[in-house]
Amino acid sequence: MPRSTDWTRQETLAAFHIYLQLPFGQLHRSQPKIVQLSQWLGRTANAVALKLVNLASLDPQILASGRRGMGNTSKLDKLIWQEFLSASDSVITEASNCYAAYAEQNGLPAFVDVIDEVPEIAEGKTTTAIVQVRVNQARFRRAILASYNATCCMSGLRVPKLLVASHIVPWSMDAKNRLNPSNGLCLSALHDRAYDIGLMTVLPDLTIRVSKDLKDATADAFTRNTLAAFDGRVITLPERFRPAPKFLAAHAERFGYL
Repeated sequence: MPRSTDWTRQETLAAFHIYLQLPFGQLHRSQPKIVQLSQWLGRTANAVALKLVNLASLDPQILASGRRGMGNTSKLDKLIWQEFLSASDSVITEASNCYAAYAEQNGLPAFVDVIDEVPEIAEGKTTTAIVQVRVNQARFRRAILASYNATCCMSGLRVPKLLVASHIVPWSMDAKNRLNPSNGLCLSALHDRAYDIGLMTVLPDLTIRVSKDLKDATADAFTRNTLAAFDGRVITLPERFRPAPKFLAAHAERFGYL
């Protein structure tokens, strides 16, 4: 039965987990993930949707855009955002664990939210040692694609199967920001590869810089049109979780652009 009690930390974090995965425009009561979570919590889908909108009302980038939530945020909502802004990965991990606990209580896999992206895990084809890494990577991808509305921030490509949630500072180089959506860019597979090996970068002012190799006069037409042509352009910003200047600077410095 739906209930009207105050939201617990576990419930709020499970909702925050869903907030990270959904584009702003999908925070409504008929969204399947919202409906599912409402059933797990014994609340109405409308109540869960309102909780997500109120969480959104505390999102710094949503606020900067001029949009507002319902104005019914709680002390707990504010506390979770404060914790997230100071230590994103720990809050994201706690939120995903809360969500996973509700899923398992309802007879579903802990990673049901990304099961379509990691089917080999559900089929038992992946060893336990790498299951959590694969799930975390899938959840990071969901958060990045949601923030960028499944659009490459350089080229504008909007084919999800050809998009990559690209870490700005690599997974192996910063264990504290592996899940942080502000450490990610939504890129086409081609631009992700060029970015990963330093043929392209994004400066802290959000402009794209392309290496001399790609701008070489002898480069083929495809290279000139699909890569070199983006030099000096500004990336398309995400609705949420703008790439952090410190991460962008680290990438640009690593490859000699700064």
